Amino acid sequence: MTNFAYRLLGGDGKARLGLLETAHGAVHTPAFMPVGTAGTVKAMMPESVSATGAEIVLGNTYHLMLRPGAERVHRHGGLHRFMNWPGPILTDSGGFQVMSLAKLRKLTEQGVTFQSHLDGSTHLLTPERSMEIQRMLDADVTMAFDECTPFPATEAEAAASMHLSMRWARRSREAFVDRQGYGLFGIVQGSVYPELRAESAAALLDVGFDGYAVGGLAVGEGQEEMFRILDVTVPHLPVERPRYLMGVGKPADIVGAVIRGVDMFDCVMPTRSGRTGQAFTRRGTVNIRNARHQDDPRPLDEACSCPACRNYSRAYLHHLAKAEEVLGLMLLTWHNLHYYQDLMRELRAAIGEGRVTHYAAEFAALQALGDIEPL
Repeated sequence: MTNFAYRLLGGDGKARLGLLETAHGAVHTPAFMPVGTAGTVKAMMPESVSATGAEIVLGNTYHLMLRPGAERVHRHGGLHRFMNWPGPILTDSGGFQVMSLAKLRKLTEQGVTFQSHLDGSTHLLTPERSMEIQRMLDADVTMAFDECTPFPATEAEAAASMHLSMRWARRSREAFVDRQGYGLFGIVQGSVYPELRAESAAALLDVGFDGYAVGGLAVGEGQEEMFRILDVTVPHLPVERPRYLMGVGKPADIVGAVIRGVDMFDCVMPTRSGRTGQAFTRRGTVNIRNARHQDDPRPLDEACSCPACRNYSRAYLHHLAKAEEVLGLMLLTWHNLHYYQDLMRELRAAIGEGRVTHYAAEFAALQALGDIEPL
């Protein structure tokens, strides 16, 4: 079986070109991971997700522990077999969802006791239990259990939250079962305070992880502040390990983070937007429900080779959205995921050719132009 390893293949400035090797295959970085929260990327078959170019997907401990249950997934051969996704899977630890979705939370040193948002049943999620669940799911990349610091937070609040997460990170490392091809990532916290981010990174390096994530961003602080925190955080992370910015984001966020040295991303935005009639294109976003598209024969994005762009007009997609046909949200979701994977392919090519700064400038200029006026 393949060892879990990250190989740095090249770079351009701070941007990195790499290969993450796992038990279920390799991932070329920079990489975007479609979100398959409950064991499915919404409105997509696994084969369709793969056809976009995605090499790794994300699942979630919180949702899967509640339904259908990690033990049940384990009995069916793990999440890869259960959801028919043969490639690598990263699982979020559940910490963010416990804070954002669960009811009647009680946070202690031990962990978080909460009531399910589904049926009100009571559960205790600890670092040890999170590691156990992710192992039963057979996640190639397991995330340490942490508290996602709310925003805004005072420096004292952020420090207390970060210190708790660092204690939980050590317990996660101790509970994680080392297996060939499987890895554990620690999560840097500290809100918008550079000194806390540096302290958090140092604590994680002292424990030792297979990769390092930056958590607690894209929670309302805005792009400029997010980039500022990345600028002061990424330099503290080891060059020889993959770097993952959690929950990000918009295409411009991803481009900005890549040129700051980030390797991995996930976000619900392309799938959620697809289900609400919004498409991402090389010239910005398109709201396909707008009347301006009802007689437009053009594709969403003439440079895109996804099925929605190859085979259907904006007029037809507009009709599907207005008629609330399921096919419409399927096609827009497919397009958005394909667009995100195209973006990652283009970024990897630009890094490999030493022109990522030029690519980022071209990307920004095209986005600023906005969508082309209808014919």
